[in-house]
Amino acid sequence: MELLPGPADASSISKKHGFRSLKMVTVDMDEPLPLHPVGVLFGTLDNGLRYYVRCNSKPRMRAALALAVTVGSVLEEEDERGVAHIVEHLAFSATKMYTNHDIIKFLESIGAEFGACQNAATSADDTVYEMFVPVDKPELLSQAISVLAEFSSEIRVSKEDLEKERGAVLEEYRGTRNATGRLQDAHWVLMMQGSKYAERLPIGLERVIRTVSPDTVKNFYKKWYHLCNMAVIAVGDFSDAETVVELIKTHFGQKVPAPDPPLIPTFQVPSHEEPRFSCFVESEAAGSAVMISYKMPADELKTVKDYRNLLAESMFLYALNQRFFKISRRKDPPYFSCSAAADVLTRPLKANIMTASCKGKGTIDALESMLMEVARVRLHGFSDREIAIVRALLMSEIESAYLERDQIQSTSLRDEYLQHFLHNEPVVGIEYEAQLQKTLLPHITAAELSKCSDKLRTSCSCVIKTIEPQTFSVVDDLKNIVKKVNLLEEEGRIPPWDDEHVPEEIVSTKPNMGHVVADRDYPNIGAAELFLSNGMRICYKCTDFLDDQVIFTGYSYGGLSELPESEYFSCSMGATIAGEIGVFGYRPSILMDMLAGKRAEVGTKIGAYMRTFSGDCSPTDLETALQLVYQLFTTNLTPGEEDVKIVMQMAEEAVYAQDRDPYTAFANRVKELNYGNSYFFRPIRKSDLQKVDPLKACEYFSKCFRDPSTFTVVIVGNIEPTIAMPLILQYLGGIPRPAEPIMHFNRDELKGLPFTFPTTISREVVRSPMVEAQCLVQLCFPVEMKNGTLVEEIHFVGFLSKLIETKIMQVLRFKHGQIYSVGVSVFLGGNKPSRIGDVRGDISINFSCDPEISSKLVDLALDEILCLQEEGPSDQDVATILEIEQRAHENGLQENYFWLDRILRSYQSRVYANDVGASFEIQDEGRRKVRSSLTPRTAQLALQRMLPYPCKKQYTVVILMPKSSPFQLLKSAFQSTLTGHAREATILVGIAAMVVLGISLWRHSRSAQSSK
Repeated sequence: MELLPGPADASSISKKHGFRSLKMVTVDMDEPLPLHPVGVLFGTLDNGLRYYVRCNSKPRMRAALALAVTVGSVLEEEDERGVAHIVEHLAFSATKMYTNHDIIKFLESIGAEFGACQNAATSADDTVYEMFVPVDKPELLSQAISVLAEFSSEIRVSKEDLEKERGAVLEEYRGTRNATGRLQDAHWVLMMQGSKYAERLPIGLERVIRTVSPDTVKNFYKKWYHLCNMAVIAVGDFSDAETVVELIKTHFGQKVPAPDPPLIPTFQVPSHEEPRFSCFVESEAAGSAVMISYKMPADELKTVKDYRNLLAESMFLYALNQRFFKISRRKDPPYFSCSAAADVLTRPLKANIMTASCKGKGTIDALESMLMEVARVRLHGFSDREIAIVRALLMSEIESAYLERDQIQSTSLRDEYLQHFLHNEPVVGIEYEAQLQKTLLPHITAAELSKCSDKLRTSCSCVIKTIEPQTFSVVDDLKNIVKKVNLLEEEGRIPPWDDEHVPEEIVSTKPNMGHVVADRDYPNIGAAELFLSNGMRICYKCTDFLDDQVIFTGYSYGGLSELPESEYFSCSMGATIAGEIGVFGYRPSILMDMLAGKRAEVGTKIGAYMRTFSGDCSPTDLETALQLVYQLFTTNLTPGEEDVKIVMQMAEEAVYAQDRDPYTAFANRVKELNYGNSYFFRPIRKSDLQKVDPLKACEYFSKCFRDPSTFTVVIVGNIEPTIAMPLILQYLGGIPRPAEPIMHFNRDELKGLPFTFPTTISREVVRSPMVEAQCLVQLCFPVEMKNGTLVEEIHFVGFLSKLIETKIMQVLRFKHGQIYSVGVSVFLGGNKPSRIGDVRGDISINFSCDPEISSKLVDLALDEILCLQEEGPSDQDVATILEIEQRAHENGLQENYFWLDRILRSYQSRVYANDVGASFEIQDEGRRKVRSSLTPRTAQLALQRMLPYPCKKQYTVVILMPKSSPFQLLKSAFQSTLTGHAREATILVGIAAMVVLGISLWRHSRSAQSSK
């Protein structure tokens, strides 16, 4: 094997370094940005429909389609609240051409999966229907476009259709009434106060969902769904774009527009000089948090100057977030995490949002620190080094985008055109945008960044709120903090930022280069294997899927299962404590600056049976990524008192949170019932935290990543061997091998986890205090697979899980209309990686529903699975799951992560015998064998063989139900006499996780109601 091949292809190197030689442009700040999107066929039909069509071969033989409609919940009248979302649901139920959920059957028959949040979304301003379909057969694209055409004007709204969908919509509504949903809804109402948006959440009102008439729904649909309010987007692997435009004309062109469709009105959100304050108390909150929002009109990107201002705002937010992160790693930090982000909330409004998670009683300190830092920027600005760091970060991002400009996913381009249509965001093309950024970024000054902080004043439509599990702060406390910080700023008594010293090099002294002692090629998977002088095994595969991506994972057998219970809790905290100290030899706040402008990240994980490290980097930053791995293996961790204190505070908050969260109580009982009460499976309690020895935790972590001879590393991506090989030998081959083996385990001799599935039927109800009633169901069966046929059986269980999911969805959603979605998952992770013995696990079915009918739905699910065991699926059922799996497989073949996972599984497979190529082939042949043999009869036999037969003889069911307090029981006695009461004015809200990310919160708030 030639380890160091000759010079790489010149065109490849040219493309790789193209950004560095990309010419800057001479720009006029008043120069307008293109009105029409660049790189796409864009036009308008005579009936008013706009279209965007682009040829794009990533992924091959696939197309991303969308129908965008500028109609959302804000257009609803009082008796229509929730109707926009109901229309979206009904679209997949029946149209003029398709009835009885035929659209869903079509999507699944071509391998385009259907599910919750997958095919459509309704927000306050718009509704978007999406499809991702194969186009290897010409008729598929035509039929998919015909479906979008049906959505535009032919959705059927009959009484029967509406009744079928009410249950699903109600279940989706119920799913928003947890702590997270209450927070989002109340936050939205507070932000939009004084506008119609405040009263038009997309999910609507429960009473409307239950009682709205077909005529009301039909009238809303006919009133607003007009072609002049729509756009069709098609991006995919087409032979030519003009043919697709003709298909759009065929299916949409004959539709006659309404003579005088109503104009879509614009609803303003009033500004306010005085800040709004709220203290939200939520008994189910997972922790305390602070949110500060600054509203402003949505920017219009019309000129180069507008684009420069947007870049300046991005740099400002990046720099602010860098400071927030560093503050969170200081002694006695005011918060565990904090971030700032900007997002468009509605068509006329955007906001800069700062969010922080903190200790239970720490909201006031967190608020003061957040406001103080923004004020510090206004007074003193950012340092030259801070500016240089964020400039490098943004330059690195646009460089990566430019290098992969020919490999953009069709779904990403589709989303870009959606933003052009819905929000008038310019589409200038990545080449021009890269030139603009490269030209403008070096000239954006510190003064411009400081000016951005003027938009973050409490007099600028500011909304400040705290979220707490119980009352620790009141509004007057918030007001006093605002006054205090404002006064300090006015008097200039806020000191400048104090920068930390940052070393120049990650590895100060380069290690001695290792060498290759053996090598082997595997042509069948396009990979090469190396054995290094320190015992580490390397397998690398060169791909051209993404020009700016190299990913890798290293693993070694032996993990937490080897530990006695007395050491388990300390060692299980090792990765968390080590992460605070800095596993790569530097504190995280220092390393962040050292990596500025580089795209390289490495993470670690210690599991029951395995220790792993994984990385993702740009090919140009491969050296940096491998340096981090070298540092991981050579750093001696010593826990400092403050480091441990921060980690333990966060852990304690998490323990308190799980006691309040009904979902955690549910999940804990599921684990306890299905796997036993082993210390490995049960949740960590506060008493466990008191046993943690930080020194032992760090010692264990260091031992886990000390001996390179026990690790196999798989690398996949755009690798140039002439460049990568010396780096691999330097930083992986240069990791010193200890004199004596450390954590050197035989995979066949690892200690297994103690878990046993119940041998009989077990049905339990977990009752938990809830602010609003929620109900979750998990139905679980044991799974057993014989060692001799394990390769085929694992593929079989994958097909069977998809079959069960499809059939349960058909029964509970489409036939009975009582659930929103269902998930089926297989768990085999409890088995040790030994090559002997049978494999045990479980297959679980999860859904939420009305508490009153939960047991009935469990019985219906059991009946359906028993029917599959006794009668088998239909030919169409089998064809559908085969098609879904094949399409997913085809997509995966074009992904680096897919190949990384396949090669890792080939090494870790039971059939591996020092030949990863042969192991890969055996697994591939197992898949082909199962696919070719899968029929209704073989699926039926597999269900009988792998699950208990009949399934009703052995299973577990755990149902989460609300726990009624004595007051609630008393209140229910009078419920029949109390009608028509308005909702309480005080809305309790909360968060379901320790970290609240503003941008994800707002995107969820705006379009949480996703289909179908």
